[in-house]
Amino acid sequence: MSPPSPTAATGSASRRLAIEAMVRIERGGAYANLLVPELLDRSDLAPADRHFVTELVYGATRMRRACDHLVDRFLLDRVEPQVRAALRLGAYQLAFLATPAHAALDATVGAVRGRGRSVVNAVLRRVAADLDAGPVVWPDLATELSYPDWIVQQLTADFTASFGPDRGPGWALATLRAMNDPATTTVRADGYIQDEASQLVAPAIGAAPGELVIDLCAAPGGKATALAAAGARVVAADLRPGRARLIRANADRLGHRLGLAVADGTRPPFRAGSADHVLVDAPCSGLGSLRRRADARWRIEADAPARLARLQTDLVLAGLDLVRPGGTLTYSVCTLTRAEGPEVVAAVLAAAGDRVEPLAPPGPPWEPLDDGVTAVLLPSDNDGMTLARLRRV
Repeated sequence: MSPPSPTAATGSASRRLAIEAMVRIERGGAYANLLVPELLDRSDLAPADRHFVTELVYGATRMRRACDHLVDRFLLDRVEPQVRAALRLGAYQLAFLATPAHAALDATVGAVRGRGRSVVNAVLRRVAADLDAGPVVWPDLATELSYPDWIVQQLTADFTASFGPDRGPGWALATLRAMNDPATTTVRADGYIQDEASQLVAPAIGAAPGELVIDLCAAPGGKATALAAAGARVVAADLRPGRARLIRANADRLGHRLGLAVADGTRPPFRAGSADHVLVDAPCSGLGSLRRRADARWRIEADAPARLARLQTDLVLAGLDLVRPGGTLTYSVCTLTRAEGPEVVAAVLAAAGDRVEPLAPPGPPWEPLDDGVTAVLLPSDNDGMTLARLRRV
């Protein structure tokens, strides 16, 4: 579905705000999901223009490598950040939004201040003519899909290892394409906004009403409040006081009662064997939720999966100590790498020995991996997730 078109009077104003946001995201380190609402709240743009700004910033940030390829062929020298942002913005409209060339060029050029306007005008006219002449010839898949090389290589290799050479590469490509689509918004029955993939984690735990669930990495509280809404007794913990306050605010707003602790999940301050279930929704690379975090693909470092896998293993082992005999631990991450999924499970099983046994992965829409324990939810209209369940013996 195409984004709402801006009103004629505010076309350049919308793009000027988008250019400001893109410069601050790349040069100033701002996060798109925090900055864009802040800038829009300070603007007087109409609702259609606000939606358009969001689409422009998120889309052009996501597709910036592809956009740079489209414009760099026609640049002779390096350009200042404002000009670079405007060129990406114009290329995104022309190549990915199918905006008519006259509308994209006039409003984008009009949003640029100073001498850079002539550069933006000249380059975008050549981009438009080039796109009209025929399909783009991309130098490689990572440029076409606008990812760092390592993400394309890592997911392709991991999917091939998990699903075999017949399915793996195709599924990896479909996943990479899906994460270039705009994120959808899903609202739970209690009014909490939560991606559909995350909503599937709480039911997978299998907590009965009245059972105690300890959520060791609970912020912002989506899974903890879902468990409380289903009747479980929930204790939610998070390392940082500010994030713990966010859990409390969300629980209070939704009317759900739960216990709250500021605690390090690798050294949880709870009695051993006290929980019926433990949830470790661990910090991860986030490679399954890139559609929701437009700038994340450019921030995540290639060593993040392996580095975070070590933390996840420590968290799961600490969480197992809290589970009563016969109780379960559920481990989930919003990523799709083998390092952070099956390899963590294998490390935990090796370290825990006969204290724990694996449970079968949940059924559809979860897709089981080759280890018989871990399952993934591939991005479609939802984020990508990995999940595994273990029983304390």
